[in-house]
Amino acid sequence: MASLSSTEILVLALCAVTTFTYTIYRRRTNRLPFAPGPPTRLLLGNILHIPTRDPWLKFTEWRKQYGDVVYLHGLGNSFLVLNSLDAVTDLLEKRGAVYSDRPVFAMVGELMGLDRSMPLMMNDPKFRMHRKLMHAALNADAVKKYHAIQEDVAALLCRSMLDDPDNFIANVRLAAGRVIMTMTYGLKVEVADSEGVSKYITDADATMGLISRSMTPGAYLVDLFPKMKHLPRIWPFKFRAEGAAGRRKIEDFVTRPFKHVQRDIAAGDAQPSFTLDLLSESPLDGMSPAEYEHAVKWAAGALYGAGGETTYATVLNCMMLMALHPDKQRIVQAELDAALGFDMPKIADRERLPYLQALIKEVMRWHPALPLGHFIPKGTVVFPNVWSIATSSAGKYPADQFIPERYLESNADASLADPAAWAFGFGRR
Repeated sequence: MASLSSTEILVLALCAVTTFTYTIYRRRTNRLPFAPGPPTRLLLGNILHIPTRDPWLKFTEWRKQYGDVVYLHGLGNSFLVLNSLDAVTDLLEKRGAVYSDRPVFAMVGELMGLDRSMPLMMNDPKFRMHRKLMHAALNADAVKKYHAIQEDVAALLCRSMLDDPDNFIANVRLAAGRVIMTMTYGLKVEVADSEGVSKYITDADATMGLISRSMTPGAYLVDLFPKMKHLPRIWPFKFRAEGAAGRRKIEDFVTRPFKHVQRDIAAGDAQPSFTLDLLSESPLDGMSPAEYEHAVKWAAGALYGAGGETTYATVLNCMMLMALHPDKQRIVQAELDAALGFDMPKIADRERLPYLQALIKEVMRWHPALPLGHFIPKGTVVFPNVWSIATSSAGKYPADQFIPERYLESNADASLADPAAWAFGFGRR
């Protein structure tokens, strides 16, 4: 957080006193105990207990002391950390109607406008409409049309590794972006640079970086005290200008590739994509064409954040693990050679490659790409600790070791959960 002006310090002090008074009142009026958690400090609660770097490691450590559900609070905010798959299932799956809302992010959500995107929407009719759009275009049958796209991008990635192995990180980043951009907007893979797809990916990555930084706890005072956004504009707060700049960047990020698809449709040259599928349908009941286009635009924009980063991180993890475990690489290479010879593997070949499937599951478990009777106050932010779930759902083999064999049918046991059940999120999102 940047250094504070005297005005900001005064506002912070006033907000802190108000928050303290409200917190004391709320704790005295609750009849049920809070979930266990570390001891608190006056006013600050547990704020100073939460590390700014790799907090999931501390959350996992607290599991040994406080259990599967850990309660934290501070400055008027409440947080509940779920450290087991059972706890996640009980709250986010079985009671999804209660725990499908999102916290209000004053900066990135309201001021930058990302609350128009499904990941930050409240559990309201607009959110359910976006879920309906997503399901219509991404159900199990619909995604089969994208298999060829994924296979083409995989072949391009292999070629780039042969041609330019030193830039393997950039190669993987481009491949992950190509998969999402092509599936979402139908941008042609084989002519990515001439069509400007690489520029779209670069801009998308920059926008995701902005969003990630803006959502970091403590990055903006207005997130701790959202009422600040209603203060008179003559007060010298920088967050207003930064919020406006972020809003323009996010709007550009979701609009430019969407307009690209509309131009391709008008020219009769649109390729299969999530956006084309939805724009080819009639507006949902009660929606005007303009409202429907707006919804499709933001639904499409949400896909890059949902898939680009996780794909990129998982592929890089796999490459690193193969370098660290050449014995496992030899096993999977032998399986590929025996089943396919010199042919490139395709998605339809999965059933013939059991060890490869086990290896992919182990990559997802080993280091997750997205590692994050009690009274739960209204407004509590619930964090599923995916890192803790990954290390506790390891079966009979040590959790800290890379052992794909744990997912082969002959070795699996009842405590072993398929990473597909938890690696990509929970509940109704």
